[in-house]
Amino acid sequence: MSKDVLVLGIESSCDETSAAVVRNGRECLSNVIASQIDIHRRFGGVVPEIAGRNHLLAVMPVIDEALSKAGVKKEEIDAVAVTYGAGLIGCLLVGVSAAKAFAYAIDRPLVKVNHIEGHIAANFIAFPELQPPFLSLVASGGHTSIVEVSGYCDMKPVSATMDDAIGEAFDKVARILGLPYPGGPEIDRRAKEGRAVIRFCPNLHARGDLAYSFSGLKTAVVNYVHNLTQRGEEIPVNDVCASFTAEAVGYLVDTFMECVRRRGVKSAALAGGVAANSYLRARLGEACAAEGVKLFVPPPVLCTDNAAMIAARGYFSFAGGRDIADLSLNAVSNL
Repeated sequence: MSKDVLVLGIESSCDETSAAVVRNGRECLSNVIASQIDIHRRFGGVVPEIAGRNHLLAVMPVIDEALSKAGVKKEEIDAVAVTYGAGLIGCLLVGVSAAKAFAYAIDRPLVKVNHIEGHIAANFIAFPELQPPFLSLVASGGHTSIVEVSGYCDMKPVSATMDDAIGEAFDKVARILGLPYPGGPEIDRRAKEGRAVIRFCPNLHARGDLAYSFSGLKTAVVNYVHNLTQRGEEIPVNDVCASFTAEAVGYLVDTFMECVRRRGVKSAALAGGVAANSYLRARLGEACAAEGVKLFVPPPVLCTDNAAMIAARGYFSFAGGRDIADLSLNAVSNL
């Protein structure tokens, strides 16, 4: 495109209400995030109904703030991009409804964005030099997959989890250990103070079909903690965190690197909320360096749910005339 393109992104798939303005799919002018962590902490996890109601309260103020921080008037927006799936249906509906209304009001195209592809697109903001093709490891609370990125709008999953996502396993382990919500960052912190001396699943290794499965590891940790509790023994929380992290991340990385070798790729990207985990970032960095693969890892703020990644992904669809939606667009919980 000959002129700069400004895309307003809207994200509400779980418990963050976010709006952002991104220029040309690469430059983030604003990225406003209203978190609900404090609201859901008392419940030990996200309550969908409560999350949806709080999105309703936050979405318009967040959009207004994103435009203000970007120094952009609503009339200057060229397209509106929104997460339409996957996620919590009641939460998605708030973002989709707001995006449809905004796009209609300013008479601009509406672009639908797959949440997982948005996570991958966060790398396009963090690294202007990154271009397809590359292989991406997506690790989040609801998804764990390996995605082949052959073009800005061509992203194909080549492997996924058969049961639990790695982020879900982190949350469950944190809860059984009595750690505060959100559990992932707390396990990351505790793991640094512990020793990886417990073997939960000694035979956990990359499968021939490269599919992931974290339910067995999660259950092994739960049983270990329950057995100690029943015997009245002290639970070595830090060692459990370190051991679980080492096994989960090791399995995640080993499987991904096997896929990298099979496909002969030389560029890889990490994406998703679990990508903020310090051990994963280090372990995958070491593995890629050993194989001569250039790894792209976005900063933590672009790993967790945010609208900048949605705007970036939406830009490339808009530029290519793809995924343009009308006012019949609906939210989809699973894609």
